[in-house]
Amino acid sequence: MTLFGTSGIRGPVGETVTADLALSVGRAVGVDSDRVVVGRDPRESGEFLQSALVAGLRESGTDVVDVGLAATPTVGRAVGWHDADAGVSITASHNPPQDNGLKLWQPSGQAFDAEMRETIEGRIHEGAFDPADWDDGGNLESADARAPHAAAIQTALDADSLDSDVIVDVGNGAGGVTVDVLQSLGCHVETLNGQPDGAFPGRPSEPTPENCESLATLVEVSDADVGIAHDGDADRMRAVAGDGTYLSGDVLLAIFARAAAEAGERIAVPVDTSLAVADHLAEIDVDVEYTPVGDVYVAEAASEPGVAFGGEPSGAWIWPDRTLCPDGPLAACTAVALDAERSLSDRAADVPDYPIRRDNVEVEDKAAVMSRVRDSVLDEYDDATTLDGVRVDLGDGWFLLRASGTQPLIRITAEAREEARADDVLAAAREILTEARE
Repeated sequence: MTLFGTSGIRGPVGETVTADLALSVGRAVGVDSDRVVVGRDPRESGEFLQSALVAGLRESGTDVVDVGLAATPTVGRAVGWHDADAGVSITASHNPPQDNGLKLWQPSGQAFDAEMRETIEGRIHEGAFDPADWDDGGNLESADARAPHAAAIQTALDADSLDSDVIVDVGNGAGGVTVDVLQSLGCHVETLNGQPDGAFPGRPSEPTPENCESLATLVEVSDADVGIAHDGDADRMRAVAGDGTYLSGDVLLAIFARAAAEAGERIAVPVDTSLAVADHLAEIDVDVEYTPVGDVYVAEAASEPGVAFGGEPSGAWIWPDRTLCPDGPLAACTAVALDAERSLSDRAADVPDYPIRRDNVEVEDKAAVMSRVRDSVLDEYDDATTLDGVRVDLGDGWFLLRASGTQPLIRITAEAREEARADDVLAAAREILTEARE
């Protein structure tokens, strides 16, 4: 059984994710790590999972720096600050409260890549680890990483002070560092769901438009300039403009990328990103580089020379000159700083709004069907890529056929600059899938 997805290990506690698994991960990571940073989000299960993880690390002779309850980007950044070899976040990110997981980080702030994940998984399956001698176990120390994270964000911003009214929906998660920074910059901050609680009683963890309706309404009826929403571990960030408009992921991506990149540079985005982002950036001679879906792939591309920014419409934002970890608090404070210069509403109005179509088709053998889709598309279209599923660029639009990672579905996404053309593109993609199922 494969343990790792692109975002680490996630699943129901007591089933997929157990103390025994956390112990094994600690032992496996400890094989070639002298020091590891460990932190967790507010889920109660994180307490015993972290204890098991730390036990496995220390049993391997690895020193552990425990940063306690901390946002995932705080843990990711702290790996480098503490001269550690790796970091582990105990989190299921935006998943429901009954889930938990483990995500592993490199000193650069980038998540473990595919080869590194395979190595750890192989050690777990084989039980391949060497316990330290009885008198040579790893040491355990506690450290505050929240204050250094806040200081790093404030250093990254161009503004020394801001006079903005901001509502931050922490989502009962670990993203309080956003509030720390904004208050230190002189903002008036009101919080929603500010008390950490891994049951997420205020709203579901993922900051979707539906889950952020209270935030959007409050921003609209108040004098707030910006609304900010995080998920449980604050690797994601979504924003509400001062008029109460919840900004789509593609619009926010376009805003961040245009502010970060200069002519001749590139940005990294997943293959399901709207054509509007590329069109918006083409105006300033910035190119788009496509990656598979998943922030680990965006981070890999963002680490390349000439890439100024990486982002996913789901809410993961990466400034590679700061860290390769998606940093929700950095994104939040950057959004407020950009709004102070020119409102997010005005910036959003500059981004094209194109019709996008989505569909899901249930299939019995998605791997076989996708193989036939791939062959058909590559025979028929010149501008097709197979980075993640099959994506076809039609010039005035595009479509993507991609297998779901968790369900027996093929997902279809189609977009064009005109409504009728978007319908035509979706129909063409459906026809290809229908023929591949026969």
